[in-house]
Amino acid sequence: MLVEPTAAQADVTAANLLRTMVCEAVSERGVCHLALAGGTTPRALYQDLARQAAQGDVPWHRTEVFFGDEHDVPQDHVDSIYNMVQRTLLDHVPIPPNRVHPMPGDAADPVSAAAEYEVTIRRIVPVEDGTIPRFDLILLGMGGDGHTASLFPGTDALRERKKLVTACLVPRLGRNRMTLTFPLLNAARNLIMLITGEDKAPAVSALLSDDPEARRKIPAAQIKPVSGKLYIVLDVAAAKLIEPKQA
Repeated sequence: MLVEPTAAQADVTAANLLRTMVCEAVSERGVCHLALAGGTTPRALYQDLARQAAQGDVPWHRTEVFFGDEHDVPQDHVDSIYNMVQRTLLDHVPIPPNRVHPMPGDAADPVSAAAEYEVTIRRIVPVEDGTIPRFDLILLGMGGDGHTASLFPGTDALRERKKLVTACLVPRLGRNRMTLTFPLLNAARNLIMLITGEDKAPAVSALLSDDPEARRKIPAAQIKPVSGKLYIVLDVAAAKLIEPKQA
């Protein structure tokens, strides 16, 4: 766990971790398989990566980009995660278009579309031990309710153990979401969870609690890499309720 004084510094720390991991993956395996997050928190991170792209020290052209989740809107919609990532990052780094794999969040049949996205992941992302493809890096955030990707409290997606990608209704939003599931997330080599803002502090405290009941209410607490590493990057505001023993 890394705690930075401000949200801006947390963004920079997470961006530096991401850059390092992309470089290491390409150096070791010739390609980096990366899944990116939506939401408001990673925007500044993506903008930092875009500003640094001119240095040419990150082999973006050898990166396969996927997405952790998506809203049920067209790709050019203001609420589209793909649209946000494209505008803040992808338009500014030299990733070939055929290496960017948006989720079809607005598909007429979201269940079939989620299954097709899983097929795409299985075709491109290599499997090592077992049967689950292993991303080099997955970037995640966490909402004030403890959700990560589009794995919201009380939804069927939390209990999915066979499908690697699923589409389900989020009742409190009244909308469908498509999301990677815990089996795929937890198979990754590296996960970065970037969490900033005082509104996240209660959920962060529960996430890091030793109390099983507190953790049970937080979907993000199910992020437990099988053989990879989880990096939690916080700002002081998000970390303000962490007990000393948790830190």
